[in-house]
Amino acid sequence: MSVSVSQGGQGSEEEMESMIPQTSTPRLRRCGYCFLQQPMRAKHCQTCGHCVRRFDHHCPWLENCIGERNHRWFTVFLLVQLLALLWALHITLSGVLPGASWEQWLRVNCVLLATLVLVGVSSAVTAVLLGCHLYLASINCTTWEFMARHRVSYLKNCGDEENPFDRGVACNLWDFFCMCRTVVWEGLYRRNAMTSQPGEDH
Repeated sequence: MSVSVSQGGQGSEEEMESMIPQTSTPRLRRCGYCFLQQPMRAKHCQTCGHCVRRFDHHCPWLENCIGERNHRWFTVFLLVQLLALLWALHITLSGVLPGASWEQWLRVNCVLLATLVLVGVSSAVTAVLLGCHLYLASINCTTWEFMARHRVSYLKNCGDEENPFDRGVACNLWDFFCMCRTVVWEGLYRRNAMTSQPGEDH
């Protein structure tokens, strides 16, 4: 009789476990380099030698990591850089002088043409970078998460188009540019996981 009760108890426990939505946050990782417990979305930068919150990438031109506290300023820097390059492009174009023949025109404007090509390429690259970072900010994603999604532990169980941190374009951009406090990403991850549980009846 005691056996049947224990079997019945075990069966009911399994049934209850299957009914409880699996919304637990993935276990926090411990950094293999500095042995600190990393918060969600953090990553160790081997170039800088420390863990960075909401790691985006390491910028070799600035010799600094881009993360939670300076990503917005990096985007503003790209915007200012693009405006300066477009202004330089305008000044270069205004300095091009007419010539009586193609040979004379090339001889007079060869330095300006070389500058025009250099500034034009730099403007195009900066515009693409700015567009990419504005897009990532609008969906609340980082370059690291976007490029290495299959290797990020807390994104492995999400669908290809699913982002557990996405709160809509307006909220994402507001948080990105206007929020100056540290964000607990585990809480947002857990809330979105709970709302996306399939088969719930209300």
